[in-house]
Amino acid sequence: MTNDDILTGPIPTPSATPPDILRCAYMEIVVTDLAKSREFYVDILGLVVTEEDENAIYLRSFEEFIHHNLVLRQGPIAAVAAFSYRVRTPEDVDLAEAYYKELGCRTERRSDGFVNGIGDSVRVTDPLGFPYEFFYSVEHVERLAWRYDLYGPGALVRLDHFNQVTPDVPRGRKYLEDLGFRVTEDIQDEDGVTYAAWLRRKDTVHDTALTGGDGPRMHHIAFSTHEKHNILYICDKLGALRKSDLIERGPGRHGVSNAFYLYITDPDGHRVEIYTQDYYTGDPDNPVVTWDVHDNQRRDWWGNPVVPSWYTEASLVLDLDGNPQPVIKRTDASEMAVTVGADGFSYTRKDDTVEGFKLGNTL
Repeated sequence: MTNDDILTGPIPTPSATPPDILRCAYMEIVVTDLAKSREFYVDILGLVVTEEDENAIYLRSFEEFIHHNLVLRQGPIAAVAAFSYRVRTPEDVDLAEAYYKELGCRTERRSDGFVNGIGDSVRVTDPLGFPYEFFYSVEHVERLAWRYDLYGPGALVRLDHFNQVTPDVPRGRKYLEDLGFRVTEDIQDEDGVTYAAWLRRKDTVHDTALTGGDGPRMHHIAFSTHEKHNILYICDKLGALRKSDLIERGPGRHGVSNAFYLYITDPDGHRVEIYTQDYYTGDPDNPVVTWDVHDNQRRDWWGNPVVPSWYTEASLVLDLDGNPQPVIKRTDASEMAVTVGADGFSYTRKDDTVEGFKLGNTL
């Protein structure tokens, strides 16, 4: 099977053992103006600089002990170069390489890592067209959890999750479940069309999510705060700096994940979510929550409209040569088409629906 075949056809379940993935660990993004991006991520959002040079900035959140959670790299096209996951042991890097080779995906291995602070790693173009990376070896840095002299009122404390846009969510869901992810929540309609799915490795709602749309593209990267007031401070700060136009959506409360959220965009249009207060999912029989696509509380618990850009705009992703991946159109019905009507937004939940979501069987 060729790499082109795996990007378009059915995804087989490999006989190889998948790597034991611990969590989403960092994202590498390409930005077109490093100075402007530094102002956004460091001066406004307060991420901690681990190291930097004229070509790249390595950033981490306050409770992180590995070298970075985000790499900003200067380049000609704004895009995502890697969705990176930490695995449990050095041998799991070997397992990741073997797993994707059996799938027919392109892989690249570097014993000294692709970026500073990360050791032996394998990067792959996965069956959905995304650049995934798996690593164990990492440089430790100071965890700043006790450095209250450095904490600001809007401190970002952890990397929480990624969100990926793909035209075929069920196909992506099967692939990620085969890889060892567990589904916590999804969105479906009465015909069984799946519009989105949330999948985890750590014991929260998700390490990544699949949003149905034209892809492969990166919808957002999300960082956690401790409380709602930390997010409100960020909104106030953006207003004081006359940068409130960076706020795309929120603040608000999600139905899916139950989290309090804010979506903002960086100078290149990369979307960042600030996120807090989701729930524990670590039990083996944790029930899957399925939401009706006609229930607008799934995206905003208060029933506020979702701006169209949230459904249509996302970041390009790169192949292993650094070229943008072609974007494939979604052929199934789009979530935006269901929820955005002639008046711009419709409360479309059926009158006889008491609850817009249900607890499904454990997967």
